[in-house]
Amino acid sequence: MSIIEKAANKLRSKVNVNAQQLSTEESTAKKENNTEFAYKETAPESKNNQASSPITPQTKQVSINLDELNKLGIVTPDQGKTQLAEQFRIIKRPLLTKAFSKSETIKNGNLIMIASSLAGEGKSFCALNLAMSIASEMDHRVLLVDADVARPSIPRLLGFGSQKGLLDVLLDKKLDISDVMLQTNIDKLTLVTAGEKHSHATELLAGQNMSLLLDELAQRYNDRIVIFDSPPLLLTSEARVLAARMGQIVLVVEAEQTTQHAVKEALKQIESCSSINLIYNKARAFSGKEYYGYGYGYNYS
Repeated sequence: MSIIEKAANKLRSKVNVNAQQLSTEESTAKKENNTEFAYKETAPESKNNQASSPITPQTKQVSINLDELNKLGIVTPDQGKTQLAEQFRIIKRPLLTKAFSKSETIKNGNLIMIASSLAGEGKSFCALNLAMSIASEMDHRVLLVDADVARPSIPRLLGFGSQKGLLDVLLDKKLDISDVMLQTNIDKLTLVTAGEKHSHATELLAGQNMSLLLDELAQRYNDRIVIFDSPPLLLTSEARVLAARMGQIVLVVEAEQTTQHAVKEALKQIESCSSINLIYNKARAFSGKEYYGYGYGYNYS
């Protein structure tokens, strides 16, 4: 029995999640055509209020329609004890432990990349749900970075348009990462979009500026988890560049669709990371319903 088969068998023993709560990036895109989202930008705080405000003068604030997110199957901090919320509580716990453990030191452990072998496996859906779940923590904040620079998904899922983001910071030395952060109406959730598309995105992500930025995110914001929604590993080179600099990686695998060969090739691309986790997505239980399985701590060498 292969390593992937063993991992799959182990993952199938996890708790079922109602199929109606699950979504893929494609189904979300279809729904959004018929969905109105609340989005607004708030003017910067006046100088008199800056000292008490968590929002810097450069930071925009966006309002996310939580009711619409619930309809799309996205976890929200005030949602309560649902099956999907419980699954992502299980998923986030070992990630948080490794990120902030004093006994187990992982370089840049608070930088977590959500990846997949191919497109359409539910990567962005999982990244957003994980970020929402972590935002409900008492002691930690979360920054969600849309690093899928070729096909950004986070603005589409949340219903807002083009904003300055990651690539703009890498191109413009005058821009600080805090200048492109979007504060949300979810108290502990901040967003950074992919920014304006660029023909040399791979080189920008592989450059010295990106390395310095990741070090800054890991150290300057060491009280928060930084989640990167990355491009598919086997379709672009940007994801491989990002993977080499992450503390933890979560690989989303679509059951009955992603081949073992694709998973093995994807794992080769991220083998430099010491902490690789799996979300086994959209697997069929005996009841005919779909569920998530989650595995962590496997040795893939």
